[in-house]
Amino acid sequence: MSVDVLPGWRQADGTHVAGLRLTLAPGWKTYWRVPGEAGIPPEFSWRGSRNLSSVRVVWPTPRVFDQLGSQSIGYYDKVVLPLAIAVRDPSAPVQLKGKVQIGVCSDICVPTTLKVAAALPAGGSRMPEISAALSDQPLAAGKAGVTAARCRIRPIEGGLSIEAAIDLPSAGAPEAVVIEPSDPQLYVTQAATDRQGKRLSATSRVYHVDGGTFLLSRQELRLTVIGSNHAVDIRGCSGF
Repeated sequence: MSVDVLPGWRQADGTHVAGLRLTLAPGWKTYWRVPGEAGIPPEFSWRGSRNLSSVRVVWPTPRVFDQLGSQSIGYYDKVVLPLAIAVRDPSAPVQLKGKVQIGVCSDICVPTTLKVAAALPAGGSRMPEISAALSDQPLAAGKAGVTAARCRIRPIEGGLSIEAAIDLPSAGAPEAVVIEPSDPQLYVTQAATDRQGKRLSATSRVYHVDGGTFLLSRQELRLTVIGSNHAVDIRGCSGF
């Protein structure tokens, strides 16, 4: 596996758009921001970089895989991850340096650490690979035809259960629903899904990684529907 940096361009608002191009061996895959029960969550560190205040990874639409009977979510062969970089001095270049910790899998999964280093110019020009990845995003709820997204949260032993009901046209069978809380210390199990007409239902459970008690807000949940035709990004849900 290899990684290289696409230097990208500086936008009018001072944000620098670059890209991480991950190239895997044929048949191997790596993971989305939510890797699924069989995946390894990606981690990024930009320590050592200069002239940046933050980096946001813009995730292209992933695929859902069956991995030894469990669900994983990610990308095959090659993926470009756009980076939206907040620059301290828009007139100066960015020295990007850091580490990317990801899992790569074929028949087995291997945690991998990749070092990143690149100079990003204050100017630059648009690059087709980055632009294509930026365009390959889940549809917003309104554009995908979502008319309602409701959630019911109930206490269970050691955590909470979530039942979601989403009214939207099919994203292409089979459909998976990924439920993300805003708190990274919360673990969500793989959702069981069922479609009846225009309603897609999903049930899951949420636990704190340390086993403690926690609060969960419906408004802060993020639901991603991943189908064979497209994906849909839904921010928040109302009560039943």
